[in-house]
Amino acid sequence: MEKSIKEMSLEIAKLLEDGKGIDVCVIDVSALNSWTDYFVIATVSSGPHWQGLYKEIKEYIKDTDLEIHKIHNKTSQGNEWNLIDLGPVVVHLMSQEARDFYELEKLWHAGNRIL
Repeated sequence: MEKSIKEMSLEIAKLLEDGKGIDVCVIDVSALNSWTDYFVIATVSSGPHWQGLYKEIKEYIKDTDLEIHKIHNKTSQGNEWNLIDLGPVVVHLMSQEARDFYELEKLWHAGNRIL
């Protein structure tokens, strides 16, 4: 049986938690926009940390219908905020400073936080 997008979002969140991602959350934003259904947000401690988690995500999606559409780095070094667009799931790997500054959970407060 195929997994739902919600199930895959939660599995990606678990993968991030297992990889020492900090304060991982999943927000259902499907009713708020037309371009994605779920945000998975985690704080990372360094560039190598986010890159390791990115490799785990790449490995995970091999067995799903998800694919990486684009990766966006929000700073010149690429360590502050890395957005991985998987289509119906967008993963945000952020430094603590970027997470505190952008406050995505507050910005998307109308979404349904499922984790």
